[in-house]
Amino acid sequence: MNTVSEELFQQMIRIRREIHMHPELGYQEEKTASIITEELERLGIKSTTGIGKTGVVGQINDSGPVVALRADMDALAIQEETGLEFASKTDGIMHACGHDGHVAMLLGAASILKKTLKAGSVLLVFQPAEEGGGGAQKIMDSGLLDDAKAIYACHLDRHYKTGKLVVQPGPISAFTDRFDISIRGKGGHAAQPHDAIDAIVVASLIVMSLQTIVSREVNPLYPSIVSVGRIEGGSVPNAVAESANLSGTVRTTETQIREQIMSGITRIVDAAGILHNADVSVDFTMGYPSVINTVEEVEIARAAVTNIIGEEALVDGQFASMGGEDFSYYLEKIPGCLIRLGALKDGLEGIPAHSSTFDFDENALKIGAAFLAETAKLTIDHLSK
Repeated sequence: MNTVSEELFQQMIRIRREIHMHPELGYQEEKTASIITEELERLGIKSTTGIGKTGVVGQINDSGPVVALRADMDALAIQEETGLEFASKTDGIMHACGHDGHVAMLLGAASILKKTLKAGSVLLVFQPAEEGGGGAQKIMDSGLLDDAKAIYACHLDRHYKTGKLVVQPGPISAFTDRFDISIRGKGGHAAQPHDAIDAIVVASLIVMSLQTIVSREVNPLYPSIVSVGRIEGGSVPNAVAESANLSGTVRTTETQIREQIMSGITRIVDAAGILHNADVSVDFTMGYPSVINTVEEVEIARAAVTNIIGEEALVDGQFASMGGEDFSYYLEKIPGCLIRLGALKDGLEGIPAHSSTFDFDENALKIGAAFLAETAKLTIDHLSK
């Protein structure tokens, strides 16, 4: 395995743990950005700060083909319960998705590339607000990536053991759309339901009916999800609720399935209102697009994995994750590849991301740093030919 020196590995662990102790939510990553800029300065890498409020973009060399590498920086609004010696010192906020590791890996790759990059230019993109804030779009809007010919990123993944990487072409994540349904009935006494229009009954019908869209209307070959995550209505047990509200998510990987499901939701909501003589409406909020890895960049990434570990490290992911990733905004304009980096920690096999007890195997940091650096160099070689 050709990864990184022990000295650099320990440096990445130190950086990761420092960031982990001081987590910050999207567009608030001031301390994280300062840690990054100090490390880039130490390495002799110039940087631009304040992009999308807290983003940082470093640049190694300024001539030849340009390749970008991205790490997200933000934490989550979760109270940490890991018991780690470097656990979050900020109440109600923790790094529960590995973004602290992503930053450390990219800084590790920066150290490697600063010493070994012979030609071309590498942009080191430290992005704010991946967790719902769409920070990738802010980076794109800055224009700093206009010359980038390819972009890559690693995401730590506890589904796979350390030393395994998922590098696959095509859709690898879902559209993350939201729906909000408002129901207005007619309030009344629970003892005289005939004088009222029960918003909770209407809401219940809608919840159950929505489940039939995926199971009975969508081609089962296309992964899709309709899930209601919030329902509220009524105030006292002996009154018919006048209003109710539902909120949920739609996850799809294909544009036509996305449109089909939204049309189905609208039809069911409208029909429920007519059936019960209630005033019902639905609003959609478009989320992140699907991440769609490009074929050529996937092949380069696979070659990088083979070079640093061996072909046996490659895992066939087979299916897209139904989670969301704003890396999709980069791929709308720049060819690229997001890979899943195995980082399962012994004893935490059943702990998902976004959990208060989430942690990962820090040995994955040296693999991720080596992968990012090797991928950047291979891409520049490819673009230079």
